[in-house]
This record gives sequence, C-alpha cells and structure tokens, in this order.
Amino acid sequence: MLTAGAAALLAALGLVSPPVAGAAPASGPDAFSETAQQQIAALQAVKAGRTATESKLDSKLLVAEKGVGKQLNALQSGATVSPAGTVVVDIRASKVSPDLLAGLTKAGAGIRAVSDRYGSVRAEVPLDKVGEIAARADVKRVEQADQAMTARELATPAATPEKTETKQQKADRIAGELQKAVSAKSQRSAAAAAPLVSEGDRAHNADIARQQFGVTGVGVKACALSDGVDSLAASQAKGELPAVDVIAGQEGDGDEGTAMLEIIHDLAPRAALGFASAFNSDASFADNIRKLRFESHCDVIVDDVIYFKESPFQDWIIAQAVNDVTADGALYFSSAGNEGNVASGTAAHWEGDFVDSGKSVGKFAGTAHNFAGTAGNQIYEPISNASSAGVPVTLHWSDPLGASANDYDLYLLNSAGAVVSFSQNVQDGTQDPYEILQTPAFGGTGLRLAVVKFSGANRYLSLSALRGRFSDSADGLKAYNTPGVTVGHSATRDAFSVAAAPAAKAFGRALEPGDPANPAGPYPGSFSGATKAERFSSDGPRRVFYEANGTPITPGNVSSTGGEVRNKPEITAADGVQTSVTGFSPFFGTSAAAPHAAAIAALVLSGNPGLPPAEVREALINTAVDIETPGRDNFTGSGVILADKVLAYTGASPQPLAVAKQPTVTPADGGSALDPGDTAKVTLPVTNDGDGTAVSTSVVLTSPTPGVTVAPRSKSYGTISPGQTGVNDFTITVPASQQLGVPVVLNARVTFAGAHSPTTTSFALPVGTPSPVAQDFAYAGEPVAIPDNSPVGASVTIPVTGVGRASKVTFSVDGATCSTDPTSTAVGLNHSYVGDLVGTLTAPSGAKATVFQRNGGSGKNLCKVVFADNAATAFSTVTSANAPFTGTWRPTQALGGLTGAAVDGTWTFGVVDAAGGDVGSIRSVALHINGFVQPAAAGAPSNVRAVTNNGPVHPL
Repeated sequence: MLTAGAAALLAALGLVSPPVAGAAPASGPDAFSETAQQQIAALQAVKAGRTATESKLDSKLLVAEKGVGKQLNALQSGATVSPAGTVVVDIRASKVSPDLLAGLTKAGAGIRAVSDRYGSVRAEVPLDKVGEIAARADVKRVEQADQAMTARELATPAATPEKTETKQQKADRIAGELQKAVSAKSQRSAAAAAPLVSEGDRAHNADIARQQFGVTGVGVKACALSDGVDSLAASQAKGELPAVDVIAGQEGDGDEGTAMLEIIHDLAPRAALGFASAFNSDASFADNIRKLRFESHCDVIVDDVIYFKESPFQDWIIAQAVNDVTADGALYFSSAGNEGNVASGTAAHWEGDFVDSGKSVGKFAGTAHNFAGTAGNQIYEPISNASSAGVPVTLHWSDPLGASANDYDLYLLNSAGAVVSFSQNVQDGTQDPYEILQTPAFGGTGLRLAVVKFSGANRYLSLSALRGRFSDSADGLKAYNTPGVTVGHSATRDAFSVAAAPAAKAFGRALEPGDPANPAGPYPGSFSGATKAERFSSDGPRRVFYEANGTPITPGNVSSTGGEVRNKPEITAADGVQTSVTGFSPFFGTSAAAPHAAAIAALVLSGNPGLPPAEVREALINTAVDIETPGRDNFTGSGVILADKVLAYTGASPQPLAVAKQPTVTPADGGSALDPGDTAKVTLPVTNDGDGTAVSTSVVLTSPTPGVTVAPRSKSYGTISPGQTGVNDFTITVPASQQLGVPVVLNARVTFAGAHSPTTTSFALPVGTPSPVAQDFAYAGEPVAIPDNSPVGASVTIPVTGVGRASKVTFSVDGATCSTDPTSTAVGLNHSYVGDLVGTLTAPSGAKATVFQRNGGSGKNLCKVVFADNAATAFSTVTSANAPFTGTWRPTQALGGLTGAAVDGTWTFGVVDAAGGDVGSIRSVALHINGFVQPAAAGAPSNVRAVTNNGPVHPL
C-alpha cells in the first residue's frame, strides 16, 4: 500500500496515476518520453524526500516499503519480496555485536551469514522491518543482498527457464547416485574401476607432462570455491575424488564445486584437495578465501564466482582477500567470466567518461549520459531482445568505495518509454559508487538503459549487462560496446584471470540466433596456435583508479586517461569437458577453464617445491601458445597453456615425501598398555608418499615429555621407493612419575634428499590402561530449536566431572522411540532434512571435532545413534534410506583429538542448519567417556564393560 508520505509526494507531482506504457510514443534516441519523465520523477520524489534513516536503505527496498512501485504499472523488477513478505538483505554495520544479532532476531530476521571482519550480516527480514533495522546507530546501510553467479555456461539459454529440481528431488537423485556407486564399487565393476577423465587432461598435454616429468601434485594442496559440493560423497564412491577438506558449514548448495574438484584431480591426481562455498554472502566469500589459505593451508586456490557489487575500479573486500593470500605466497586463479567480448560481437559492456547529453530528467536535478559522445547524442544503450531475460545490469563509477559524493542513477525502460526497473541509491559522501538493476525474468522487446547523473561531478563509468548483449535496436538506437567486462577479484594484480577454449566438442547452442558457429576443440589432440577461444569468454583489460585502501593511483585524474591498466585475462584453459557430476558433462564456461589452469600450477609446484609465485607466472605466460589475434590480446591473454611446455620451462623433478606414520608400542613387561615406569619398543614406520625415491632417509625421534628417554635418538632408513614403507625400532622409557592419562609425546623428524625434507610428525602415546567402563554424561535441559539456514545455530552444554584424563570419547544422539516423524519428541534430534546439518563437539580445552557434516540427504531424525572412532562405517556414507539414523558410525573427525587435555568441564554440542526450508530441535544427547584404570584396579578382568539399563545410548 502507498504510504501517506509517498502519496503526498506523488500527488504534488500529479503522478498518482501515471500514464500507461502504451500511451506514449516510442522514445527517440536522444530524449526521454513524457512517460519516462513522469515515472522517473516519481521515483526521484522518493529519493528527494528521504529521511536520514531512509538514506541508509537500498532504493528498491525503500520504494517497495513505501509502495510506490505499485503505482508505476510497467515496473517489474524492484525489491525481491517473498510470499511471506520478507526480503534478503546485507546489513553493513560498524561492528557485528551480540546486541545487533539479538536485535535482528527480535525484528524477525533469519540470520544467513555473519562476517565479523567486515561487519556484515546477511539476513532474511520482514520488509516492514527494514526501516527499523536501518534506524540502528550501528547499522551503516541495509542493501538488497548482493547476488553472485558462477562462470558456467548453460546449454539452455537464459530466455528458457530451466526445469529445476526441488530440494527433495535433488536429495533423491544424489542418494540414488551414491547407492549405485557404492554398489558398483563393492562388485568391483568395470565402471567403478574406470573413472572419467577430463578431455582437458589430454588437450593441455597434462598426461604427457606427468609421464615425462614424473610429477602428480604430491606436496601441493589445491582448493576450490564455488556454489557447493552436494555430490561429493557420490563422486568419492565412484572413485572420481579422494578425501576433500571441506570447511565445516561451508559445503554450500550445488555441485559446481564438485565438478571443479574433479577437473583438478584429473590433472593433478595426488594433490590434496579442499573446498569452501563462495555463495553464503560476499563477505563470507572473502572470509573463506582467507580460511583456505591461513587455516586449511592451500597452496593453489581457484574460484569461478563473481559478486555483482565487485568494483571494476578498486579492489573491494573479495579482491582484498585475494591480495592477502597471494601476498602470503598462494597462487590464485579465477574465471575471467562468460560476459562476452567485443572481438566476437558478444559483449554488453560500455565504459568511458560521462558525457552530458544536456537532457534533464523529471522535476529534479539530473542529466542523462550521452553514449554517442562526439558521434551524436543518444541517451539510451539498447539491450538485445534475444539476451534480455533476467540480466543483472551494474553501474559503477570512478569514486572511491565508501566515499562517493557523486550521485548517479540507473534506469531500464521499454520501447514505449515506461520505466521497467531502476536503481537510485543516495551517494552523498559515505556510500559506494554502485547501482544495480535486473531485467525482467522473461526478458522483453526494445529494452534500453539510461544513466542519469543526479548530482555531482563527471566520472568515468562502467555499465555492464552481465550475460546480456548490447545490440542495435529496431527503432534506430545504436549499441555502444567497449572492451573490459572482466571485473572484480579476478582482475587483482597477482590473480590469474582465465579465459576459456573448448577442449573437445563445440558449445551446443548459438549464443543468439544467427550467431556464427561455436568453435570445437582439438581432443584427442592438444591445443595449438589454431585453437579458438569460446565466443562468450569475457575480455579485458581492466582500468583501476584506486588502491585497495582508497588511495588514488593517479591523484586528480579519475578519467579515461588516469588509473592503472591491468592486462586481463592472462591465460586461456580448457572448458567443454566431461565430469561424473550430473549436469556437468559437458562442463562449459570459464568455470571449467580456471580449475584446469590451477591444476597445471599444482603440477609445477609439485615438481618445484617453493618456486616463487613470480616464476610460476612467468612460466605460464611465457610458454602460453598464442591464439586468436597475434600477440597478447584482451580476449585470450598470452594464449592457451600446455602443461608440458610449462614444466619444461620451470624444470621439474619427482619429489620424495617421506612421512612418519603411526607407531606401534610394545611394553617390555608384556602388558597391553604403556604404564608409568615402563620401557617399551616403539616400531616406527616411514612411508614415502611422494613421486620420487627417498634416499638417505633417517629419523630423529625425540620427546618433549619430561623424563622420557628415547634410544637411539636417530636411525637410518636408507632408500625408500615411492609408495613403500621402511620400519625401525626405538626404545623409550617412561618415568615412574608420569601422571596416569598424560600422554607421552614423540616428535619424529624425517630427513631425506628432497625439497620437502624434513617432515615432522607428532604422536601422543597414551599412558595407562584404558578403563573398559564408560562414564555417561547426558544433556539434561529442554529441547533447543535449530534455526533454519542460520550460521548462529543451536547448542547444548554437557558438564563432565570426575574423569580427569580420558582414554576414549564417544558421543550419542539418544531417544526413546525412533521414527521418521520430523515432529517427533521421542527422538534424540528431530529434523526434517538431516542433510542440512553440521554437528560439532567442543571440549573444555577448546578442541573441536566435526561429528557430522551435511550427511543423510532428506533423511529425518537421529535416534539411538553412536559416533565412535572405531566404528566400521563412516556416517558420511549414509543416505536418506538409512533414516531414522541409528546404530554406530564413525564421525567426520576423530573424537580422540578431544582427549589431549583433562576432560572435566563444560562440553558443547552445536548444530548449524546450513540450508533453507527445514527445521528441528536438539533433544537428547550424551557423552560417554572412558578414563584410565587406577593401579589398584589394574587386575580387573579385561572383559569388563559398561552396561546402562536405563539412560542414554552408549557403545558397548
């Protein structure tokens, strides 16, 4: 409903009932129609009448809140309001405090992502509460949620909405694929033994390079960021992927990440892998880039995501995260994008200096930009009818982020002159130089864009219709395109922006009717100078005016002659390849190209540990095979890379990687446990996990535990071939004063001839006889609701007393009666979609273990289920068919890691729901902790076990 204030403004303008779209003649190339003038004036009236609080609101949120959009009959793309009356927003605050989160929750917000570093909260809030939230002193701005997209090129054109799976359909499909893969693996079928391999492996000569140089990715960790890894377990069961280190709670939603990881693994099969989602929010994406480097220790990082707010002119928060990890030595690869290029006639990007058309707009200040420049006067940029459906359109200008005092607005009109969409935020000195709108979901005919300078100085502009196309209109408008659509973090100085060229078959559809045929790749041959790039691949270069901190690069000149020009993209790699992931075979787009390039970099590092990033860059660029326009171009960079050429340039040798493995302890007194005062033989295996032979291998074994002696201190293991294990015996003596349950720590330093030498591994040897009796500690409180799709999650505490040191910890989710009724109060944890959940257990010491991580699909409820390190089967293998989940399972991370310190104190079990649409509660959970047998009880029968007739479930 139109609010009184908005109604008064419009009434004063005579705009309560604006003309219908068909009532006005088509707009001329250099004038707004009467309809456009009146409708823009109506929208500007809202802008001009804002209060200080309303100035913090995204313009579309404000117009939606006031109901003005309903009065403009052609307006189709304002704020995205759910049927429940909620909107997803990014709340930018001075600080994310408990008070802010509590206030948002009180206002009915569902928290979706939180970034303390950037003071950013993504939340789903009632539309009628956005003003209340903006009024808080600690809130700087409430924006419509910054959206993102991957650089996958879809086989179905955007104008034809894809038939999407429901959450349940996807769960059923993935569960079926997992079950089929497990069955095939158990039968040792031919299909299970022959994983698919990307055609890019052959096209890049990576297969030849591995054979010629003997490197496979050993010693390197390559990590990806994308939408999600829904089918990770299925890919692993098929033999397509090994273990992947996924940041807990950052599994995401979708499968592009799974497909990217398969590509990396195909080319660098022995590289360690990691993943985190980029899709929770822009700030979360930036946080996860840092986590992959500084917590997960990834050497090579690759992503295929662009957030629409990312500035072309200054490194924003995501780009700053990339800068941080590359400064620390990581190699970073990012998709150049699929936004087209001028050379192929597929672009929808214009950038240049603002040119005043002299055409004013409405009854307020403002003049339109003249796209024709010196060639004439045209205030519209026409969008191709064939590429007009659901297109995000961004406008940036050359002011520093967070300090724009020049106010530009963006409007989308139809051929009749009616406003279809708009973005007109306030820029008065503290905001970002950014506007965004979206074309209608089903597109339109004769759509056109107008840029209006509402107030301020002339600036350099960047206008992009992402995945659209600017082309001449039927009514005489000329399209203006310029190179440089590649923006954001892929354009940072030290990142590699990667273009795409097909490895095998051509992309299967024309980008627009009448377009030239798409190129095909060389498979089963390799890339050469005859290779053609994908016609949708984004071009550069990228002009940047500010350093990341806002310092001008060319003070006083933020025009077309100022700033720094970065040559992007740098290199080209393969797309159009097969993976085992449903929907990604073939996998087209620069989303597929970037992981191919990242995998080749992993091979380089594998054969050259410690090679400086600058030398890797030099090798990739200097050996790239020139394609398309002779010499370096802004479409394919230096050309397409070939793994064998890169490794020949850097040189490479197979590296040994000798690592100490878990020792076996045999007490000299014949006992089954290492006790205080014991002398024991320690049998220490060393395995060569590398590509090369480990020669002159030796081990120095020491202990930082007071009073422990090790003899001899060192031993030679000689030569260990790849994949082989050498074994030696040491003797340790434990002092009689060693406290029962306090482990003896051994540090094994393995030296050998190789760049990875030495490797050091620590082992904690338990001291004392583990008690066969488990003490039970149960949560005794009321059920705790698990908030839907919220990183805040829910938690319960379990006090533990009288144990001291633990020899074993197991954890159970209990219950009285098990069922799949998601509303059941008799199960230990009821939830309508267990596959949404991440469960963690935190010890009093602060040590944390992930118990389960997005497992079980659409299965409902956990009941009488025990998580034990010695369980035969991992919980990660469960499907919805196992629901309700019962029995004994191996947790995601070993619970034994929680016993390094005394276990008395408060334990916390937390659950986060990482996807939307389902709810549940924590009801009944318990810890089962085994201590150590005290000396007086050392002669107790070995078959003593704990028995609980009534109480929580626990392992026997």
